[in-house]
Amino acid sequence: MTTAWANWNGLEMPLDEVMVPALDRAFLFGDAVYEVIRVYHGRPWKLNEHLDRLVSSMEGIRLTGVDIGTIRTRVESTLQSSGASEAVIYIQVTRGAARRTHHFPTVSKPNVLVSVEEFVDPYAQCRDKGVKAITCADIRWARSELKATSLLANCLAAQAAVEAGCAEAILIDAKGFITEGSHTSVFGVRDGKIVVSPAAPNILPGITKRQVLSLAKQSQIDLIEGKLSRDDLWSCQEVFITATLAEILSVVEIDGCPVAGGVSGSVTRRLQQTFKQSVESWLQATVN
Repeated sequence: MTTAWANWNGLEMPLDEVMVPALDRAFLFGDAVYEVIRVYHGRPWKLNEHLDRLVSSMEGIRLTGVDIGTIRTRVESTLQSSGASEAVIYIQVTRGAARRTHHFPTVSKPNVLVSVEEFVDPYAQCRDKGVKAITCADIRWARSELKATSLLANCLAAQAAVEAGCAEAILIDAKGFITEGSHTSVFGVRDGKIVVSPAAPNILPGITKRQVLSLAKQSQIDLIEGKLSRDDLWSCQEVFITATLAEILSVVEIDGCPVAGGVSGSVTRRLQQTFKQSVESWLQATVN
């Protein structure tokens, strides 16, 4: 396994040598945004989309002074220097180090971290048989469409899932509706149609989610933007989750109860195959 490699404000070094200032606002307040990008065969997947979302997140928290072109250059350079082929790229932009006050500092210089680590797919064995999930109350802040690093509520939900022997926690809002997972987007299948929550301030615009919606249209699978309640989960023909690293995973059990007989459904399997084909086609196109 190659050494995890990083770029800290333009300087490349092993990731474990990066030193973050104690007064950095990401450390003190979670005052930062981030992106996670999958690398297939040495090529970053959906890089433009991730950088566009990073810009939106920075604008959403009023973080200025960062050139996205410079970040792109650092991503490409750091990936090349790492020598990694199957990898995950992490980008974090913080408001920088400043005297500790809740309001924004008058003057601060953003800190930018780019890191590359080898990725050994922990979900490979789950794609055929599916995964288990639990439901949890969604206690996150109301601006989850911004990919901010302040993820304590997500971490608590994810830990609850691990302690229950599950792969994910499906979050339920105060009205009883599904928003998303602790680190995934959530989909249902009813009457052969994919049902997904519409865009909203409390739902992250997932890159893989967007890709799945596009693939569904290409495959002539009907889509419905609508809310699913917690009780709707067990009446769905299928439930599946998506994320950059997980790709597409069928959920076959929720809160100890099987979903649609406890097996991965045909729509999910079809999307998994078309997703794999889209990556392979993209890789072939980039080579040529």
